[in-house]
Amino acid sequence: MAGIITGAAKLAHSTAVGLLSRSQIKEGDKIPEILLKDNPETATVKVHDVPGKILIVGVPGAFTPPCSSQVPGYIENYQKFVDRGFGAIYVVAVNDAFVVKAWKEKLAPQGTPVHFVADDTAQFVSSLGLVMDATGLLGGPRSKDGKVVRVKVEDEAPNVTVTKAESVLEEAI
Repeated sequence: MAGIITGAAKLAHSTAVGLLSRSQIKEGDKIPEILLKDNPETATVKVHDVPGKILIVGVPGAFTPPCSSQVPGYIENYQKFVDRGFGAIYVVAVNDAFVVKAWKEKLAPQGTPVHFVADDTAQFVSSLGLVMDATGLLGGPRSKDGKVVRVKVEDEAPNVTVTKAESVLEEAI
């Protein structure tokens, strides 16, 4: 009986993740008007209202090995992105704001101009069509790694190739 219930729960969860996600955002689309959290108390970040060219790096989860190896490249290359015309970099993690804040402090103990924000309900990544079912690994829906100019999504969740800071910097316009 427990196996039937577990199977039904997994199917329901996968179905919910599928329903949450719309078609994937494309170049030329606008950033959805969804608030993100840069602190544990309130959702205050409106990336859709940030002026100029910004870079949004979506990650499935703070403290995971692939994400923790990917994000330092954006911290280290921040000035190079600014020199290429980017006004800001936002790392969006599908975690609560407490976890995202702790992760930022671990990756950049001296501070960084790179913004770390929480998409605690996966509403933002769902609206981008970039949600994936990571129940087995991370316990729930997660992110697949203005006007959208480029969309880079990894083919496999643990891979960090096309979204690596250096790769993105090479194609920066």
